[in-house]
This record gives sequence, C-alpha cells and structure tokens, in this order.
Amino acid sequence: MKIATKMIHAGSHPDPSTGAIMTPIYQTSTYVQEAPGKHKGYEYARSQNPTRAALEEAFAVIENGKYGLAFGSGVAATDSVMKLLAPGDEVIAASDMYGGTYRLFSKVWEKFGIRFHYVDMGNPANITPLINANTKLIWAETPTNPLMNIVDIAAVSAIAKANKLMLCVDNTFASPYLQNPLDLGADIVMHSATKYLSGHSDVIQGCLVMNDPELREKLYFIQKSCGAVPGPMDCFLVLRGIKTLHVRMKQHCENGRIIAHFLRNHPKVGKVYWHGFEDHPGYAVAKKQMRDFGGMLSFTLKDDSVENARRVLSSTHLFALAESLGGVESLINHPASMTHASIPREERIKNGLTDSLIRLSVGIEDADDLCEDLAKAIG
Repeated sequence: MKIATKMIHAGSHPDPSTGAIMTPIYQTSTYVQEAPGKHKGYEYARSQNPTRAALEEAFAVIENGKYGLAFGSGVAATDSVMKLLAPGDEVIAASDMYGGTYRLFSKVWEKFGIRFHYVDMGNPANITPLINANTKLIWAETPTNPLMNIVDIAAVSAIAKANKLMLCVDNTFASPYLQNPLDLGADIVMHSATKYLSGHSDVIQGCLVMNDPELREKLYFIQKSCGAVPGPMDCFLVLRGIKTLHVRMKQHCENGRIIAHFLRNHPKVGKVYWHGFEDHPGYAVAKKQMRDFGGMLSFTLKDDSVENARRVLSSTHLFALAESLGGVESLINHPASMTHASIPREERIKNGLTDSLIRLSVGIEDADDLCEDLAKAIG
C-alpha cells in the first residue's frame, strides 16, 4: 500500500453499529459486562478504549510496525520506555536532543539509579566506547532538536544488535511520512504526536511503535499500570490529523526548502542548520534514510548577539513566537530560553546550541509570505 493511502485508511474501520466512516469518540470511563469477566474486549478506559485502539492501530500502520501505544504526551511515552530499565542500568543518548527529554533523564531518572551518557551520534563510532555490561538502551533523535544533526539509524542499529541493546528513535521531527526507523533496525519508535501527527496545535499526545510482541506487552503493562493515557477526544483529533499528514508534509518540505535557501542567501544571516543542503555533514545519510528533508531548521545571525536574536524573535507576524512545532502554522522559537532551557548552559554551548540560535517550524502558508515576514524581522 502506498504511503498516501496508508495515511488515509490507517486504523479506520466503519463503525459496525452505524456505518460511521469516522471512528466515534467513545467518551466513557467503563464498560458494562455480561457477567464477571465476560465482556466485549473492553473493561476500563485506562486499559482500553475503542477510539484509542483505532489510533494505536494507525500508529503501527504508518510506522510499518505491528503494535502502537498511545500516551498522554511525548514525554509520557519516553518515560514509559525508561520504566523498562532498572537501577544500575545505563543509557547512551544523543548529546543534541529535545530539552524535555534531557530534563526527564537528568532530573527524574538519574535519581532512580539510571546512568546516562551523552554523545555526538553523528559519528556512530562514538557510541561503542561507552558500551559496558550495564548498558541497556540507546536513545537517538534524527534529525536532532534543534541543530538538525543526522544520525545513521541503520549504523546505530547494527551497534545495538551486536551488543544486545535496545534502540529507541525519537522520530518526531521527521514524521512517518519522511522516515521509518523500524525499517532501519530500531526496536521502538517514539513520537510526540502533538507535533506533525496531529498537525493542528490542538492536542498533547505521544506514542510508541514496535514489532516485538514481548516488548509490546511490557510497554502495555506500563501504560495500563501507570495510566499516562490520552482521552478519546484527543485520540480522535490525532486520528483526524494523520489522514492529512502526507499532504501537509509535502508542503512543509517545500516551504522548508524555500526558507532554508532564502536564509542562506540573506546578507544578515550567519549559519543555517538544515540537513537538505548538500554540504551538510549528514546530507548523504539523510538522503538515504529520509524521503525528503522536512520543515524544521535553525539559524543564527551574522550579528550573533542575543539581543539581535531576541529582536528578530519578537518582530515576526506570521511566525508566531511559541514552543512546539509541526502545526500548519509557522512558529519561531528561542531554544536557549524556551524548549531547551532545562539543559545547563555549559552543556548547551558545548553541544553547539548557542544563546542566539533561532529555531523555525515552517508551516504550510504561502512561502513568499513567510520569506517576507522573516525579511522584515531580520531587517
């Protein structure tokens, strides 16, 4: 089945009682049983909900996986993966990553005896020296947030499999339309479904997708036991969003390409971080494992002062100054004080995330209008 057809029909089955083409919103907390233990597959809505079940099927289909699980947020999904571990276990994670993930790892899970090693995964060889008998998980993002570095998923997967480690890939920036980590050897794919999967900035949700039935049962037990599940209305909204993912992503990619080249040619712009440039160090890998380059990019100004960056951040009109990404509208963001503020400044600087970096989530508006908006803000 081609990808566009998959997006439209994933998880969709006409309602058997009415023929409704859209999955109903089953706004219920419990289900009547015919007799103790005799029910229609649903007992209590924390454990199962028909709207959520349809969405979880859709997650699996669009990621070429067998099993999907929905969570109340992307961080909740990440947290559930961490609950597979035990005190004393170690995780190797990308040094350039979403600030909320770093905060979860460093401020929550380190207190429970999990040790984290952060490494530049642009060169997979950097991973091997950190592997020891306690290593259990490799956590990767690609493209990375916010520096748009690329991780070779197949190469990292080979290292994980050779050392009997789990590999989880945060695929939020790419979306399943552009990249499918399970096909490249990942064990788990994580999404903040808040972003491209929903696509309309109106819901908070996360998901995990995997192929291994035993791993699915472990994660389902965590989902059910810890209860970080989304409500049926949120599931309905993401189901609806997935149906237009392919058409939205085409426009995000086209606009992202136009904005990236516009910024690179602007006399007042310094460096543009976008993996679609042929001289980007990760370009060859991105071209190999992605179908296109997406709508995320970052840049600095030639007058690389925080004050100048803040002036630009506060001067756009179409690019809304806000956290998050992946919606139909364009957003502009200051990682150092917003999405990545939880990472200590010395760590941010060491990894290349300067105080003056500006991140863009390029929406699906007219690209000429977006370029004009940035041109006026930059001055």
